[in-house]
Amino acid sequence: MISTFLMVLLYSATECKAQPTPKRSLLALSKTDHMLSIVDPVTLKTIARMPVGSDPHEVIASTDGKTAYVTIYGGGSLHELNILDLVAQKPLTNVDTRPLWGPHGIVFSNGKVWFSAEGSKAVGSYDPASGKIDWSMGTGQDRTHMIYVTADGKNIYTTNVSSGTVSILTNSTMQQGPNGPNNTPPPNAPSNGALNGPAGGPPGGPGGPPPGGPRQQWTQTVIPVSRGSEGFDVSPDGHELWTAASEDGTIAIIDLDAKKLSAKLEAKVNGANRVAFTPDGKQVFISSLQSGELTIYDTKSRTEVKRLKIGHGAAGILMDAEGSRAFVACSADNYIAIVDLKTLEVTSHFDVGGVPDGMAWAIRP
Repeated sequence: MISTFLMVLLYSATECKAQPTPKRSLLALSKTDHMLSIVDPVTLKTIARMPVGSDPHEVIASTDGKTAYVTIYGGGSLHELNILDLVAQKPLTNVDTRPLWGPHGIVFSNGKVWFSAEGSKAVGSYDPASGKIDWSMGTGQDRTHMIYVTADGKNIYTTNVSSGTVSILTNSTMQQGPNGPNNTPPPNAPSNGALNGPAGGPPGGPGGPPPGGPRQQWTQTVIPVSRGSEGFDVSPDGHELWTAASEDGTIAIIDLDAKKLSAKLEAKVNGANRVAFTPDGKQVFISSLQSGELTIYDTKSRTEVKRLKIGHGAAGILMDAEGSRAFVACSADNYIAIVDLKTLEVTSHFDVGGVPDGMAWAIRP
């Protein structure tokens, strides 16, 4: 009884000492600890840690900064999104993504959570309002891995690692009238608009026309790049996509307006893992799991600026516009390195647990 009482007392004391989540927080995953850390970006101290699934890879926060979503990947074999309350600092629920397997890349856009499903060669979206996965589309490409969605939810970009391609999915919403997309009555249609019966009926009902409303028409453009193209980012102005290939070390640059490859650079970034534009769009950072280097490119001249050794294996990259720095997860070294965006030098490290990788910002108004 005394032991139980002391445990309860200790737990209560710990809870009382819990620090509130900062309005601007850095979220970081530990793969081996199966934890999501909330980090104060000013002090670099961990405010709270919350348990997640067995193979967490990427994390994103809702627009209001109150909720985090984590993909549980398992090399394409698992099927969960973990949802966590960042204010109360506790897990909320797990979403079963089946029949979409292997969720990996994840973004929050236009009020929804969008994710890649590598094991199903697809992408999907989860609606927090309904608590359901409300849409999916196959890419037909092998290892659909990372994902980017424009703010309006109209364009989705993915890298397909084993196919060596980039998919551009575009949504052209059409107005679906009672007589089809163009609302044109078929030949010999009754004047009252009924399609299936003389008396007509409610839209979608017996004897009535098909239901009206908008009709989503998704199209896909597949652009060949190089096998092993995984990490990518879209320029701040939305016109270019840069992706780096781990196998041949090239950087492919896609013109998003023309939807075609505009350049391929012999960058020798073998083992490339992630790609990120600096906030001003003037430079691109490429991390390498193989070399542990961070390669920095000038986006205008498309030439290498610097190679920075930051550890034995570099993975996730998170830019900090307010602090003029970049956070780079050094998975093999079990720390996150901080790179000064002005000097392009490593300034310090901090720890969030074993094998850090996915990171994101959570910002509350």
